Amino acid sequence: MGKLQEFDITFTNNKVVYGPGESISGTVKIRTANSLQYKAIKVNCQGSCGINNKMKEASWTLEEQYFNSTLSVADKGTLAAGEHSFPFQFLIPVTPPTSFEGPFGKISYRVRVAIDTPRFSKDYKAQRPFYLLNMLNLNEVPDIEQPSSAVTTKKFSYLLVKTGTLMLKAHSDLRGYIPGQVIKLATEIHNKSGKDTGCVLASLIQKVTYKTKRPVFDLRTIAEVEGAGVKAGKHAEWKEQIIVPPLPQTALAGCSLIDIDYFIQVSLKSPEAVVTLPIYIGNIAVNLSPSRAMPSTPGHVIAPTAACVTPSAPPAEEGPEEGLCAGGVASEEIPTKSHSQQDPSCQPVPMMSPSAFSHAPGAALPPSHCQPNASAPLFCVSTGATIPFFTEGGNATPIPTSCSLILPPEYSSWDYPHEPPPTYEESCTSANSSFNSRQ
Repeated sequence: MGKLQEFDITFTNNKVVYGPGESISGTVKIRTANSLQYKAIKVNCQGSCGINNKMKEASWTLEEQYFNSTLSVADKGTLAAGEHSFPFQFLIPVTPPTSFEGPFGKISYRVRVAIDTPRFSKDYKAQRPFYLLNMLNLNEVPDIEQPSSAVTTKKFSYLLVKTGTLMLKAHSDLRGYIPGQVIKLATEIHNKSGKDTGCVLASLIQKVTYKTKRPVFDLRTIAEVEGAGVKAGKHAEWKEQIIVPPLPQTALAGCSLIDIDYFIQVSLKSPEAVVTLPIYIGNIAVNLSPSRAMPSTPGHVIAPTAACVTPSAPPAEEGPEEGLCAGGVASEEIPTKSHSQQDPSCQPVPMMSPSAFSHAPGAALPPSHCQPNASAPLFCVSTGATIPFFTEGGNATPIPTSCSLILPPEYSSWDYPHEPPPTYEESCTSANSSFNSRQ
């Protein structure tokens, strides 16, 4: 570093997660072995978003800036040998979106400091990132307490001979969840044909849209569960639960380049029948009115592949009136064949770089995921990272939590899918929500 023995930025109380409208303050620390002449020492606070249609590109195709403030903490002079401190403070605007990082773009915030030196001398620069959480209150979403439901009917044919019809219907108990909550999913299959169906599959899917000239759609299965097929002429019900892992919030309000949607896809392999249930992932949970009874949905809990998660509460028992289809005919219960959850007494969790962390804001996490400090803010930066904890008091150095890491499956990325899944609004305008088959 030449004449500089130390050149660093520290935030007040080691705080790294901030909210819109908060002030961010800290100190620039400089230690020199010899005297150093300078023209100015400037601190810059910046927030921006950049996207590209190729993975891990060094430069961005499109960018947008949310704020860019510069403060001169020292004008022309000379730094004597020894230690020097320069305090700074910036006010964060109220509109920037939550921090996010994906394979085709990111929303990032940082503080930079530069020492401008006289001509022919080396300039010195340093930077430190911080993270912004713009909370999404699910209670502000219309009809968030209502179930998300969809139904489709398909002709069933075997060896080019039509053998009847099949109805696939699914619904979730709510339209919005926060990380750590349980999605209660109920599926009904009425097989009015002479042929058994294939397996039924339910998946929690994330769709990230990068709005370049030719938009990039990045889809990833967060969790999935598979159930058995339905016999010919039978009516069957399948009830499952999915724990929502730490995930970025829906939409990313304030950002016009990146959009995030979530939905549950329930599908049959034979015949090919698919319904989609759009849902919101937020930071503040839905306030359910006391008069609204929660539906009972027994079943297994599923979570991301590498997660070791237990449900926050045991499934409710099925009432005697359940299990009957229209007309009073007893229906079968579909057994679950497999799901993307390891045994709760799982193996040791692999370590991961703190730079790819994620918190689950306001998450009602199971006891096994308790934070070392319950007052610490919860936050999700990246689409596939972990749950960290950073100290916010005293002069302690930020440290990661000892909680288990949640590592969803890798992205199944392609640049231009033939047909992206529908948005929340598009799904709600159709009585029969279903995907168009991809080539």
